[in-house]
Amino acid sequence: MGRILVVTWNGGGNVPPALGVADELRRRGHDVRVLGQIDQRAAVEKLGLCFEAYHRAAPHLPLERTGFARWAAEYLRLFTDPGVGADVAASLDREGADLVVVDAMLLTALHTLQARRTRHVVLHHTLHGHMSRNWAFWIGLVTRARGLPPTALWARADRVLVPGIAALEPRPVRQPNVRLTGPIWPVGVSPVPHTGSSRVLVSLSSIFYGGQAPTLRAVMAAVADLPVPVVLTTGRASTPVELDVPANVEAHGFVPHGEILPTVSMVVGHGGYSTTTQALAHDLPMVVLPVSSVGDQPSVGAAVARAGAGMMVRRTTRATVIREAICRMLDDGPHRAAAARLGAELRAANGAATAAREIEALLPGLPTIARTAATPSSDGPAPPTPTPRPPSSDVRPPDDEHVREAHPAPVSHE
Repeated sequence: MGRILVVTWNGGGNVPPALGVADELRRRGHDVRVLGQIDQRAAVEKLGLCFEAYHRAAPHLPLERTGFARWAAEYLRLFTDPGVGADVAASLDREGADLVVVDAMLLTALHTLQARRTRHVVLHHTLHGHMSRNWAFWIGLVTRARGLPPTALWARADRVLVPGIAALEPRPVRQPNVRLTGPIWPVGVSPVPHTGSSRVLVSLSSIFYGGQAPTLRAVMAAVADLPVPVVLTTGRASTPVELDVPANVEAHGFVPHGEILPTVSMVVGHGGYSTTTQALAHDLPMVVLPVSSVGDQPSVGAAVARAGAGMMVRRTTRATVIREAICRMLDDGPHRAAAARLGAELRAANGAATAAREIEALLPGLPTIARTAATPSSDGPAPPTPTPRPPSSDVRPPDDEHVREAHPAPVSHE
């Protein structure tokens, strides 16, 4: 069995795939430990996994409310923080590892692993099309000058795992080291077709985004006089008391989606990849209102609309337009059949097991990784440096499809 280090950070939808893979590997008998921010300790140890906290990396506060400039600077700092790379190196010096699984956005960790010639797997947590085009382009405008070109770093990895299916990707995935594993659900979640009838879930992210509260208020105004019950979850970044919650809305803070999705008949979401794939895996059509135009949410919303399983509208549109979109998704129609087709495909793909098998394929017969960059362990030499692949797409601008939001009229986006 192998010794595996999983490197993550305390965001939102990035956490379930990391812990899902870690838990699956632990169940298969591997020695797994997770390196992350200190406030992740409880969630990690609850799964019976060993946890190690960052010491040199700066703290990350995903619930902190701030303006856009500071919010963007904070995430750029997280992705390029030298302390993350230093903590990864220190962990390997102390404990060693046969392989490291690292979040795709932690660029300094990837740089450190490649400098040490450490065998590693990159783990994405949203659409590959968004990451390889939009995220890599815009983040790369800054990080390439620091020696951290995203696409080139991913291309040098032994494997790149994407927890999705081809039906949601905007184009075929052709990179030779990339594998679509299927979704990796939160530990303990096993989606089933919904049994709810004429009941709506509204959920716009569990972490902070600018514009989140105004968007929720607009949705509350849209559902206020609907003749159906509505469930609202505000996550951890806001509370129901901040909103004008109508009488037909049952409001909560944070509630695991797995407890609610089987009981509703459609979802109003923000385009978060985890929320969206879980909703679709319950055969639920969606109305997507991207809260942030700079992340993956417009790309995810476009994927849902392109598949015919929902509609995407601007978060700034009128409440009457949002209401019209919700009513259309509540009705019967081809959008329900499209959601059911995607749901069946998502449920059939055992993402955690597939990811674990891809990781295990890199372990058999391999020597233990050197505990330090300079001194090989007694188990054998460090593995050879992977052959770099040309980062031909690293400076390619994003497609219009992935940076636009839908027009206000929802009828044109089914």
